[in-house]
Amino acid sequence: MNFSEAATEKLLMIADKISNQKHMSAIKNAFSTLMPVIITGAFCTLISNVVCSTTTNGISLAKVPGMAWLEFLQPIFTSANYATLNFFTIGAVVLIGLELGKTNKMKGYAPAFIALCSYVACCPSFINFTLENKEVIQVADVFGKDYTAAKGLFLGMVIAMLSVELFSWVVKSGKMKISMPDSVPPNVSNSFNVLFPAMFTIIAFSAINFGITQVTGMTLYDIIYTMLQKPLEAVMQGLPGLLILMLVAQLFWVIGIHGNQIIKPVREPLLNAAIMANTDMVNSGNFARGDLNVINMSFWDVYMSMGGSGVTIGLVIAIFIFSKREDYKGIAKLSLVPGIFNINETMTFGLPIMLNPIMAIPFIITPLITGTIGYVLTTIGFADVLVYAVPWTTPPILSAWLASGGSITCIITQVICMAVSILIYIPFVMAANKQKMASE
Repeated sequence: MNFSEAATEKLLMIADKISNQKHMSAIKNAFSTLMPVIITGAFCTLISNVVCSTTTNGISLAKVPGMAWLEFLQPIFTSANYATLNFFTIGAVVLIGLELGKTNKMKGYAPAFIALCSYVACCPSFINFTLENKEVIQVADVFGKDYTAAKGLFLGMVIAMLSVELFSWVVKSGKMKISMPDSVPPNVSNSFNVLFPAMFTIIAFSAINFGITQVTGMTLYDIIYTMLQKPLEAVMQGLPGLLILMLVAQLFWVIGIHGNQIIKPVREPLLNAAIMANTDMVNSGNFARGDLNVINMSFWDVYMSMGGSGVTIGLVIAIFIFSKREDYKGIAKLSLVPGIFNINETMTFGLPIMLNPIMAIPFIITPLITGTIGYVLTTIGFADVLVYAVPWTTPPILSAWLASGGSITCIITQVICMAVSILIYIPFVMAANKQKMASE
């Protein structure tokens, strides 16, 4: 076995372990389910600001003479935004609990609600509110936005996984099971079977949070957010961390494994939290450009995945212009329409790019370069920061326009990235021409 085969086999083993790891799978499935919620919230904020608002600093349809009546509809989209993005963590906790419960072969919906109750038990039931005179008062018996929106995401994920594992272990041990007569209906019997395990799990997490608060003066939320979530966000919102994550995904793609699915459990919580934080700041209207997260899920889709992974829209165009191979042109024709919607499996597996030494190189490096271009042009102030989530199937140009709320500079930046991708792929398309001629 040569080095290439050994490396491929090793990567396949790693990918298999990641894909089958139950906690990673639960997070991945939960975020796939939540994607429509994220996009709905972003869409409502976009409509609220660029259609219905008469006070926004940017362009708005409601500012056009005769269209001020649109402001009357703004509460519809504000409420929908609040119901989606501001309760994102709650949805994630419930879905992770449900998915992990299924993996642990727990029947019913109990794991989902155990996860939610355990999470709420670990969060403060008050908020500190600052009055206009700068006096700070404590409002009791409320659940703060920090714990329901993106900021509480990592604590929610950790509590959901740990609580369901503890609950499942106690149930399966049978030590707290209440035996009911056979005459009792199964649904009632099942409820009593998990009664004490549920009580034990929820009270245990409440006690853990209480103990930690008494010893350290910090809640579990403070500890997880300060020591885990913020450092990870700092890494991912720096260019090196983003490029490393993309590089890992591309390496898996070229050996025939869906790279995005492998990195999804790491990518989705961090980048989706970043884009939701941007949307929330835009919705509040109280922010500076420097407060916004340059790197987020929309940044990944708009500047690093045009035409699909590897920015293969550049490869399709390069083949149309420079390829002399009929097999390449045929695959490119089939890939054009799906590629417009960022679906490129026909290129990846049909050309193929997978295990193709010539095409694997530009496939790996192109998104790294376009991502760097997008980051540089955004940080120097040429392009606006992307603030709205968009479906990953949104065609280029339209995706930049929607994600930025109508910024021309973001569209120009995306066009620059596409042009660069074409230039990167051209030499390799020409090398493939020579390869074909040599084989003939």
